[in-house]
Amino acid sequence: MLDLLVQDWPAPALAYLVSVIGSYLGLSFAARARRSTGFSRWQWLGLAALTLGGVAVWSMHFIAMMGFSAPGTAIRYDMFLTVASGITAIVVMGTALYLTLFDQSLTRLLLSGPIAGLGVVSMHYMGMASMNIHGEMHHDLFWIIIAVVVAIVAATTALWFASRIRGQLAIVSASLVMAVAVSLMHYSGMAGMQVEPAEGEFQGAPEGATAFDLMLPLVVGLFVFVLICSLFLLLGADDDRPPRTTKQPVRPSTPTHPLPNSGRERQAPRNDWTDASPDGFGGPHR
Repeated sequence: MLDLLVQDWPAPALAYLVSVIGSYLGLSFAARARRSTGFSRWQWLGLAALTLGGVAVWSMHFIAMMGFSAPGTAIRYDMFLTVASGITAIVVMGTALYLTLFDQSLTRLLLSGPIAGLGVVSMHYMGMASMNIHGEMHHDLFWIIIAVVVAIVAATTALWFASRIRGQLAIVSASLVMAVAVSLMHYSGMAGMQVEPAEGEFQGAPEGATAFDLMLPLVVGLFVFVLICSLFLLLGADDDRPPRTTKQPVRPSTPTHPLPNSGRERQAPRNDWTDASPDGFGGPHR
């Protein structure tokens, strides 16, 4: 039995960095979705599902797999199962976000967390099934249970962050925590995976794509797609804001009924002591 957990540090470090970036983008898009309405809300929700499920989880998974090797056999990947695992992560995360973002009750959170967690675990083991080697893979039941528990806790935490936090500092901090949780789930599943080499000698590598051939078009294409969508939505972010209304100055209302004595001319009282007398001296008129 060959243990596949041992690997060099660049692959786990790069996988963690990618997960942080995906988590940051996903949480930022989720915050925009909470504030938006109409079709724009669905755009932000789709980007949040794409970046959380496709970048933070799925891309992290396959980048980390690039650091694994099985002595005595090459590793190839089935293209169909690989793509299917990525679609599974995106769809499940989008469903969980839809259930949580617009109804922040505890019931919705406890329902969405297991849905997303089981979806992430399904993605993980679909990715494992996509590996073609000269030998047989075995998964320890204990580590499968650990991976399921970690995935549910990580997904519930991610959904709580996505539905509540705001502000750049909070989003960055949550992204670092989420990436740790995703990495723990991945390596928990890998800790229980062992390979039993096949007997005899095999000529050539198994069928399928190499890790580099698979990662280059899929991951690079995913990042380019997210960048383009983010650019278009950021340029149109002002459309979601309500139009500004200019306050008109309040004018005093004109009374509808005439004031008393309004039709009469008001005459100033005559002051006989201040008016000049005919002789030029002050005093009362005679």
